[in-house]
Amino acid sequence: MAEEAAEGAAMEGSMMKKKMMVAIDDSESSQHALNWALKTLGSTLVDSELVIYTAQSPVDIGYLYASSWGTAELIKELKESEKKAALDLLNKAKATCTGFGITAEGMTEVGDPKVAICNAVDQLNIHLLVVGSHGRGAVTRTFLGSVSNYCVNHAKCPVLVVKKAD
Repeated sequence: MAEEAAEGAAMEGSMMKKKMMVAIDDSESSQHALNWALKTLGSTLVDSELVIYTAQSPVDIGYLYASSWGTAELIKELKESEKKAALDLLNKAKATCTGFGITAEGMTEVGDPKVAICNAVDQLNIHLLVVGSHGRGAVTRTFLGSVSNYCVNHAKCPVLVVKKAD
């Protein structure tokens, strides 16, 4: 009987520490999704781990190889600039979380955002993924793709898509 109680308490303790991820970019819809999650799920987040994640699209540098002067330095500067922008975005999001009394971990990687997000969900054992919806029409989604739609269909956890009211 005591073993069952101890087992139940251990199980309850491990179940209470959930991990949630909010995937962000520099869009207004992304900021709205983060704010919505903090306001709506704030009491849940206090007892959970929160990861703020952003994926940096790889810099298209193919055109730079046509230039013969200073290419390596220019590529390095472009990559550093992209990384700095991602870190600034994460710091801003973490400051927003702090304003709600919630501590968050920031994480960034380079790659196709929709694939990188789903890979991070799997690697970090995320229990809930929150993403914003850009509200694009069907034609735009066809050409650009939809990160939220991809995540809904490929992430290995529940996905909450937050749409901004019109």
